[in-house]
Amino acid sequence: MLDHTRPAFLPPRPGAGFKPQHFPAIMAAPSPVEWLEIHAENYMGEGGRPLAQLRALAERFAISLHGVGLSIGGEGALDAAHLARLKHLCTWLQPACFSEHLAWSSHDNSFLNDLLPLPYTAATLTRVADHIDQVQTVLGRKMLLENPSAYLAFAEAEMDEVTFLAEIARRTGCGLLLDVNNVYVSANNLGFNALGYIESFPHHLVGEIHLGGHDPDLDSDGTPLLIDSHGCPVADPVWQLYARTLQLGGAKPTLIEWDNDVPEWPVLAGEAALAARLLAGVAA
Repeated sequence: MLDHTRPAFLPPRPGAGFKPQHFPAIMAAPSPVEWLEIHAENYMGEGGRPLAQLRALAERFAISLHGVGLSIGGEGALDAAHLARLKHLCTWLQPACFSEHLAWSSHDNSFLNDLLPLPYTAATLTRVADHIDQVQTVLGRKMLLENPSAYLAFAEAEMDEVTFLAEIARRTGCGLLLDVNNVYVSANNLGFNALGYIESFPHHLVGEIHLGGHDPDLDSDGTPLLIDSHGCPVADPVWQLYARTLQLGGAKPTLIEWDNDVPEWPVLAGEAALAARLLAGVAA
């Protein structure tokens, strides 16, 4: 296990998703980024450069561990082998935070390279709560659940997303990860009010905030659509929603996500600097 001298919690300051090509720049001059997030599934191997870099980073920075492969919302049982690998990673890394998506990505023995939506029903709520209880028991730690980006709505939905997330947290004791870009994308795609969503969200349950970029597209019948791409700067309307989020919930650890067409480190640091200014304004 690492001999950590870094904080064991995420500070209410900007963080960034770690990409291996940024390792030298981060080690030399990370400011204003004060913590890093990694995707758990990229670090479940036995050794090599990825783990060597992660160990070096973990001696200096708080690490947020973000899962993309548990399929929390799947109809079947959680993958016990995957959960065991995740527990092993948490045991030696001792991340400051672990989070997963409200989504599903597997069916029977098939694994899909996507995070797929769920109908917000009582049955779905019970299944997701049971899975979260299992994850928190195995890991021996509280997890955060992230709101998804949505491209369609289910006719059988019995409650809205905020109600669903709040009830999941009440039943399981988990926290929430508020992805502000996902709120904006979903609101545009499904036709609800993004600001109303933010203002109704249970901000006291939020342990981390995500900000990322999105791209415009068209669906099959030519209707405008936004895609949660993580491949461009945070859009101005998302910054405005984020500012309102901070007014309502106070300063929270805030991640800049950029997973596709990844730019040089100074570009991510510049996005983090924008978040830092808004965070400082709330703190002041």
